[in-house]
Amino acid sequence: MSEHYYDDLLNIKTGKDKMAVHRSIHYHRYEPTPYHALKALFQQYELKSSDRVVDFGCGKGRLNFLIHYLFHSTVVGIEMNESFYRKALENRTSYGQKHKGNNTIHFECTFAEDYEVHPEDNRFYFFNPFSVEIFMKVMNNILYSLETSPRNIELMLYYVSDDYIHYLEDHPLFELKKEINLTGIHEHNLYERFLVYGLKY
Repeated sequence: MSEHYYDDLLNIKTGKDKMAVHRSIHYHRYEPTPYHALKALFQQYELKSSDRVVDFGCGKGRLNFLIHYLFHSTVVGIEMNESFYRKALENRTSYGQKHKGNNTIHFECTFAEDYEVHPEDNRFYFFNPFSVEIFMKVMNNILYSLETSPRNIELMLYYVSDDYIHYLEDHPLFELKKEINLTGIHEHNLYERFLVYGLKY
């Protein structure tokens, strides 16, 4: 099925744009996660309606709407680009014309490291949105929130940079829970996979 099939199903528009990226080496250009990859992820990784999922670098909200459609989870998109943020809000309106419950779809226009982690945020998605320096700041914010609101959390990472992996593998609190390879789709690209990290027990 084409990318357009799912956008039409969700009544949204989330394709690529030829827009300027942020003038910083720390933030990467907008690239929505391919629907075929997300389909492979959610065939092996299920969410619950009680989950609250945060997507860092959400762009126009593709992941947020698909998760809400499939699992009815609360979703939060964090996007620093004002134009993409406005398009995500437009998509929320159009999504709500066909699907119920868009009051549990939230977007914030802010830098990832400035997002105040909610006590119920428990799933965090990263599609290589920024440098490991920013990733470490975000992780510190997440871990700080656990001190006041202990809970089980997991990180979903797509097209994971080696720097992210080294950081998580060396971290005393995290361990790899699941690896989902997109075999048959991108057999020759080692980065075309999902890694799920969770807290050690």
